[in-house]
Amino acid sequence: MRRLFLPLGLAAISIQPVLAQSAAADARPPAQVGDTSPQVAEPAGPLALEAAVELALRANPALAAAAREVAAGDGAVLQAGFLPNPELAALVEDTRRETRTAALVLNQPIQLGGKRAARVRAAEGAREVAAAELAATRAQVRAGVIGAFFDVVIAQEGARLAAESVALAQRATTAAAKRVAAGKVSPVEETRARVAEAGVAVEAARAASALRAARSRLAAFWGNAMPRFERAEGEMVLPAPQAYSDLAARLDAAPVLRRAGAEVARRRAVVALERARRIPDLTVSVGVQRDEDLGRNQAIVGLSVPLPLFDRNQGNLAEALARADQARDELAASRIRLASEAAQAWERLETARWEAEELAREALPGAQRALDAATKGFELGKFDFLLVLDAQRTLFQARSQHLRSLAEAHRARAELDRILGGPEQLSPGRPKTVAHPLGGLPRSGGGTYEEGSTVPAARHELE
Repeated sequence: MRRLFLPLGLAAISIQPVLAQSAAADARPPAQVGDTSPQVAEPAGPLALEAAVELALRANPALAAAAREVAAGDGAVLQAGFLPNPELAALVEDTRRETRTAALVLNQPIQLGGKRAARVRAAEGAREVAAAELAATRAQVRAGVIGAFFDVVIAQEGARLAAESVALAQRATTAAAKRVAAGKVSPVEETRARVAEAGVAVEAARAASALRAARSRLAAFWGNAMPRFERAEGEMVLPAPQAYSDLAARLDAAPVLRRAGAEVARRRAVVALERARRIPDLTVSVGVQRDEDLGRNQAIVGLSVPLPLFDRNQGNLAEALARADQARDELAASRIRLASEAAQAWERLETARWEAEELAREALPGAQRALDAATKGFELGKFDFLLVLDAQRTLFQARSQHLRSLAEAHRARAELDRILGGPEQLSPGRPKTVAHPLGGLPRSGGGTYEEGSTVPAARHELE
């Protein structure tokens, strides 16, 4: 048996490069993933849109999970490139020393048909799918943050308008009380004014609750259940208009379509891998055998190959081909679905923009003038206070409808950003005039309605 130590040492020397390769791979540092822990503390004061997006991109749990999937894909690519390990086998025949035969054999599988290269391509395809999914998740988070941010801005504006409405109702109640005290109107007018004030107070409470809910939804994007920021710092502006032809041109670069295309490529690589697996692998065996009867060592050389009589990987290949066809069909379906979603979001955006502009041009100024006239007539004793209440209610409804139009416009724009992987800009730049089929939209103080300019809020005070 001692004479077998020399062949054993030779076998150990032969497998040393393989072990060294494995040790080098183990010593290689793991794939680095972007630090997904929060890096920017949520400010306790005003929160800008850029800061909100940065917070979400660094601390969003879904985005962190998608980044880990990319790191896992790097590990899969690394593993796919390794060669199969050799096998060291020892065999002893007969237990009697005089007739015992001992053998030491090293078996090395040799993969044929390009299996290793096909395996690496399949792993790289899976990593590309994970990277495309990360990009899609990033676009979804960014668009969600933008939509939630403008929901907070609009909720803040709604709470402000509600507070102004409460003050206006209180002044109307005071004016009615003075008229009753002077004997100019019936006490019923004061009662009506107080009922209207109570209704406005309820609306103000609802607006405050909506603001708290919007703040919580925004802070949830970076994993904060209790918002710390004081307010969202943004102006009540309409999103910039977009030509539908530009949206169609950007559709091919949409994150969802990039992921579907990467999945098609991965499925093709899997088909190539399953085809390569149909070719059987060889196993080369080298070793030494000690025969005690003869008193000498004998070299052993062998070659083995499985016979593909029954299992030729037919089922796995058929499955891979079917899944490749499925991936192509899903790509086509995704393209149709995204085109429809983009068209619907674009239509919602244009409709909401038109509504907001029309309300700012006609409804808000008209409701304000009606309230001014009704209030003036009531003070002069020409109108009943019921007319003032109706004018006041009309103004409040116009303001609420205008806010809903602004909110819908920003939600539609955020949906477009999610579909197309935008936005190209996070905040509006310098104000620029927006062309509109209806022409320039006059503001209350003259001029035209411009992107980046705030919509004037109609205000009125009862003396």
